[in-house]
Amino acid sequence: MDSRTGLPVVGMVGGGQLARMTHQAAISLGQSLRVLAVSEGESAGLVAGEVTYGHHTDPEALRSFARGVDVLTFDHEHVPQPLLRTLADEKVVSRPGPSALAFAQDKLRMRERLAGHGIPGPPFAAVSSTDDVLDFGRAHSWPVVLKAASGGYDGRGVWTMHSADEARALVPELRDAGTPLLVEAKVPMRRELSALVARSPFGQGAAWPVVETVQSDGINTEVLAPAPGLDEARTRHAQDLALRIAEELDVVGVLAVELFETGEGVLVNELAMRPHNSGHWTMDGSRTSQFEQHLRAVLDYPLGSTDPLAPTVMANVLGAPETPSMSVDERLHHLFARFPDVRVHLYGKAERPGRKLGHVNLLGELTDGQRHRARLAAHWLSHAEWPDGYEIH
Repeated sequence: MDSRTGLPVVGMVGGGQLARMTHQAAISLGQSLRVLAVSEGESAGLVAGEVTYGHHTDPEALRSFARGVDVLTFDHEHVPQPLLRTLADEKVVSRPGPSALAFAQDKLRMRERLAGHGIPGPPFAAVSSTDDVLDFGRAHSWPVVLKAASGGYDGRGVWTMHSADEARALVPELRDAGTPLLVEAKVPMRRELSALVARSPFGQGAAWPVVETVQSDGINTEVLAPAPGLDEARTRHAQDLALRIAEELDVVGVLAVELFETGEGVLVNELAMRPHNSGHWTMDGSRTSQFEQHLRAVLDYPLGSTDPLAPTVMANVLGAPETPSMSVDERLHHLFARFPDVRVHLYGKAERPGRKLGHVNLLGELTDGQRHRARLAAHWLSHAEWPDGYEIH
């Protein structure tokens, strides 16, 4: 408990942009989030008032950090299970807890658990040899999707195998590197969706509108909230499915359930037990942002309203192939001159190609024109150029 404020103290393991934005939400709740960051200069470390430096794989760093907080939560899923279990044995409160996080850390374990509860997903199999992939390809037809069971994100750790020859070339290399693998059927989908929910220790649940996510090379580049053309029945089904998963896995905090929409319904793709890129629109487009809701949940406060304020399009700002000569300050100046209604969220990161540097939100009807404006704004912030030929005055 913070002796100055009389409020419980939340510590977030990881100093990235999710911790940065969670810190912003903590301020309105009267708190200053404590952050365990690997090094100086991380996104959260630039804004949070209380930052401890240490690696999330260092037992003593975790123990020392945990002693100063009432509840631990996470900016990422990379804290090893043995350390999470040790902290739990030492009565450290982690939300989500080790048992829940195990299903976000291990995709094969997640698939097996969800299948055991009858939750729809693509056909899958564990991979211990090339023959496992070849047998799966024969049974389910090529192409198939090979995944690293742990450690992958933003398209990393995912390979589409179009033939047995491709599998013979890649699988031994991955197995020799010690990469745990699973294989899944490639789903003929209409689009990708995300159902974002939150759950508290008390058992209260809340769901935001289901959104459509647009991917490029495995990276989420755009989010449309709510998902255009998704009828009420399918929306409610996706929300109920996500809330059921949160309850079945005993998730506390925000849970993002990534979904494939098919002609027959939705299939679960992956899970994230933390604030998620598909929920960044909530910072401006919802009565309660995912970051405030995550704090409410891990503190076991009553959850906030998830009602949308307006339809919202979010576009990620991704680093350009070459860093522009124009400063970020100049880019913001010109962006606001052209689009005064755009909401900008930058993460304080050094620029490099493909890196998530921030995102923009635009509120209003989800027309093609509105989506185009959001993409232009995001591109301008990363590239300092207007693809539509607009001239700076």
